[in-house]
Amino acid sequence: MFFGLDGVEVGLIIVFICLFGGILSGFPVAFAIAGAGVISFGIIAALDSAGLLIHQAIDTGSTVYRDLVNSGVKADTISIFRYPDLPRIEQAVFPKGWEDAMNRNVSFVVNRMNERVLAGQSIETLLAVLMFVLMGITLERSKIANDLLTTMARVFGPLPGGLAVSIVVVGAFLAASTGIVGATVVTMGLLALPTMLRNGYSPELSTGVIAASGTLGQIIPPSIVIVLLGTLAGDLYSRAQEDRAKLEGCTDALTYLGEPAVLSVGTLFQAALLPGILLALLYALYAFGYALLNPDKAPAVEMGSTNAEPVTRSEAFTWFLGAPLAIIVGAILLGNLNVIGDQSTNISRFSDIGTGASLRTNVGPECQASMIELHGQLAWDTAVAEQAAINDAGGVQASRALSEEELVEARAAKIAAAAPIGTGIAIILVVASLFLTTARGVSPSASPQPLIIGGVGVILMLLVDIALIGPATSAGLTVVLMALPFAALMYGVVHATKICAQNELIRVVFPPLVLIVAVLGSILGGITNPTPAAALGAGGAIMLAAYRKLKDQDRTPKVIIWSTLAIVVCILVGINFDLRINAGTVSFESWFAFFVAYAAYLYALFGLLFSCYVLYTSGVLSPVVRETAKVTSMVFTILIGSQLLNMVVISFGGEHYIQQFLKSFDNEFKVFLIVMIVLFVLGFVLDFLEIIYIVIPIVGPVIYGGSFDPKWVTIMIAVNLQTSFLTPPFGFALFYLRGVAPKEVTTGHIYRGIIPFVLIQVVGLALLWTFPGIVTIVPDLIPN
Repeated sequence: MFFGLDGVEVGLIIVFICLFGGILSGFPVAFAIAGAGVISFGIIAALDSAGLLIHQAIDTGSTVYRDLVNSGVKADTISIFRYPDLPRIEQAVFPKGWEDAMNRNVSFVVNRMNERVLAGQSIETLLAVLMFVLMGITLERSKIANDLLTTMARVFGPLPGGLAVSIVVVGAFLAASTGIVGATVVTMGLLALPTMLRNGYSPELSTGVIAASGTLGQIIPPSIVIVLLGTLAGDLYSRAQEDRAKLEGCTDALTYLGEPAVLSVGTLFQAALLPGILLALLYALYAFGYALLNPDKAPAVEMGSTNAEPVTRSEAFTWFLGAPLAIIVGAILLGNLNVIGDQSTNISRFSDIGTGASLRTNVGPECQASMIELHGQLAWDTAVAEQAAINDAGGVQASRALSEEELVEARAAKIAAAAPIGTGIAIILVVASLFLTTARGVSPSASPQPLIIGGVGVILMLLVDIALIGPATSAGLTVVLMALPFAALMYGVVHATKICAQNELIRVVFPPLVLIVAVLGSILGGITNPTPAAALGAGGAIMLAAYRKLKDQDRTPKVIIWSTLAIVVCILVGINFDLRINAGTVSFESWFAFFVAYAAYLYALFGLLFSCYVLYTSGVLSPVVRETAKVTSMVFTILIGSQLLNMVVISFGGEHYIQQFLKSFDNEFKVFLIVMIVLFVLGFVLDFLEIIYIVIPIVGPVIYGGSFDPKWVTIMIAVNLQTSFLTPPFGFALFYLRGVAPKEVTTGHIYRGIIPFVLIQVVGLALLWTFPGIVTIVPDLIPN
């Protein structure tokens, strides 16, 4: 034994020394990780063959061990940490020899690569990484950050610390659109840092707020960190809960938990929304508070107005706050009163399947005791009563085909219960009304006649929907009845668009905001999973970048605009018409709608290809594709290399040793606190990718195998990993900023400036720890 250490402990030390040495060697991290695994395995195998690595294992054949098991203690919970006085035996760290361990490592690595990289269930989700990276790099090359920084500086500049607050706002906005930390920090460092220094801002505050705001892309969705961490966490949580259920005497996790042990990336995006906003708010509050205490180091700066004409305070309050608030609150109230609601008449031709008991009650005594301990006696008694009622009724009611009379009756009941105003019409009218009121606020002196015509169109559409359109009205007749009111509405909207284009804030923020809402809305609303949403975002980013490039070249972007409208037409036609042309009988309006949607699809595709051509001829597309390939290749190569290093740790019992140490603590909070502290410390020397793929698989079975909400656990880890970009000496955001900072900004300025924001990260973690509802409230409110 070396220095009185166990052989497994020595093996872990060797692995981490090789890992840190490989990272510090200057080789690409992806290859350094794999090389560290190979080298550490060779050193451990050589020492083991020489008889120098001895593991002190528990003697499972001793009388004391058998008595302990016979007393009711489960064998899985017995370890040298919990029962240090048990008899030990000395054995090699590779009991069957290093050759056998190497064979198992090779086979395990191949299986893991197949499961997690090439053909497993997570591969579809991992494809979202490619799409989000393409989306982020494309938007970054489209110079969106330049416009945002200039515009937000004009909005917030007159406030104390306004330039710093504007950096936080832009960082949050770019996080939701690009999510690329390096590009965000470099761009803001090049554009904003000289301006802040020139206007008398402290170098510490300037560098700190830029570096911290740039890392918001790691937590605000769509986040690559959450995609990578979520795919791994979902697998770890499912397996850990299955093991937990079996340990408690149940057959599976569904029986023990009463619900599937599933954790999706879409759910994690929902959970990360409020924590990301919270961190951005804490950053902005710190900058504002710093400016109030040190006005000479963060002065207010007047940088001009974003509006073409002056607007009085009463006009701004009326059209930017009062009218929009009245419209939104009114729509919500009408929805609660069932005036606005679903008008669908689609019904299933089969009856609903009867619901089972809330918990499975046909279990053994050991599982029953464990379920009562987990859910409570009341929940168990309720489930028993539910199951008894189901049995008395002859079992769970099976689904059956409804008769024609039952179908007619069910359809009539649904029509009678339908709301007077359809949800789709209401959404269109609310959005259009907000657009009209905003235009009025942007230019109060302009002629209100076109906006009034648009408002009349809104009222007419409401009246037509209430008086002439019912749930049974065909989609074709609906289009005919709505044609004139919709034309009046569009007249007002087109005029409002021209007015809003005069406002710099709207002109700069609106296009990327639409893209963010489309991508995040489809994920957070449960409409689709992250991969199709990421593809939508990548396509939208390409079209947005092409639009910007055409404007810079003084060329007309009408093709891009019409392509966007074609996508809207596709969506509206697909929602309102039955496009199943392979059915037995197809109506004329369905054929007509199909050809309209197909023509719109072809034009949208043409617009996307035209956008690619514009970017290619402008020299933008090629570097974007190359950079996307480099980043994605790095991520997947690190994933493969980390699997090799993990297998090495598993082969000599290192993973089991660490897990047994963590399980020796009876308090789950204490275990998770230890893990969080270790992750925070490792963030000083390791990147988030190494931590996700090397450390999380080792500690994951323990932290995901308890009673904590997996969403809360994962988001806490994600926020902790975000800190790894800020902590010296290896914080990547610090390196990015150092590379573009002016000469008068020293490394000491950057390090001192980042300290308050690292402490803010810790405060944010403490808030999430104390109030876990911040993480869980959005997923609980939004159905998946």
